[in-house]
Amino acid sequence: MEPVATEPVSAEDVTALRHFNRYFTRRIGVLDDHYLGQDRPLGEARLLFEIDESASGASLRELRTRLGLDAGYLSRMAKALQAQGLVRSSVHPDDNRLRRVELTAAGRAEVREQNRRAGALASGLLEGLAPDQRTELTGALATAQRLLRLAAITVTRLPGASPDARACLRAYAADIDARFPEGFDESALVRPEEVSGDAGDFFVAYEENRPVGCGALRRLEPGVGEIRHVWVHPDARRLGLARRLLAALEGEATARGFAVVRLDTHASLTEAQAMYRACGYREIPRYDDNVYAAHWFEKRLA
Repeated sequence: MEPVATEPVSAEDVTALRHFNRYFTRRIGVLDDHYLGQDRPLGEARLLFEIDESASGASLRELRTRLGLDAGYLSRMAKALQAQGLVRSSVHPDDNRLRRVELTAAGRAEVREQNRRAGALASGLLEGLAPDQRTELTGALATAQRLLRLAAITVTRLPGASPDARACLRAYAADIDARFPEGFDESALVRPEEVSGDAGDFFVAYEENRPVGCGALRRLEPGVGEIRHVWVHPDARRLGLARRLLAALEGEATARGFAVVRLDTHASLTEAQAMYRACGYREIPRYDDNVYAAHWFEKRLA
């Protein structure tokens, strides 16, 4: 898999993010070995919280992916919590190769107290602000979370026949089949050979190793490429990921020497039409025989 290149990051942006990280981690006591005044560091406290988020417990593999932790470090933390009587470990019911951890009664009580103290800490930080300032901060935090989440998503070039590429296309087909009044036939999806090698490209977006979006580019005619099947999983919408996928596809079209890219869309996909127009596409006459299309767009590339 080949990650898609992005624009260089300025030193000023790096410095600003690092400065905020240092300030915020100091204010909430991340560096304290007794996080929130409890007898454990932040790592163990966070692991308890994540286990509590899964009603029936969680596998160590799932927790490792979710928290981005080294397997050995996670295993040592889990064993420490088990020794303290806060979690219990068992074989996962669906896969005997996996270990599952769940909270004990003492562990659930610990998490309740942890949540109470964390809430009190947050409330104390906010008390120094006027109501309108709290509203401003809440909005800014939501924006920061959205952008940081988008930043953590990777866009990767894959062969059109790869399992993740086909899985994304099936999810895309199921999504629009539910939205189109006439439904959607999967036979209208691009074929693997149309979006691989010299014929085109396929991109998949990953969030925490999970495919959450895709887009395809294929050669339409000399100097002209066509963008197909730009899709984002419902869980990852409203982040700006569709525009990021579109930019990756346009970048690849430019690299392939296409002067123009075209695309079409269904009448019911009004949000897609608005995005294309905002990204510099202009509506043109019909250029294909796609029975699901009602609008056709074109963009000239620099």
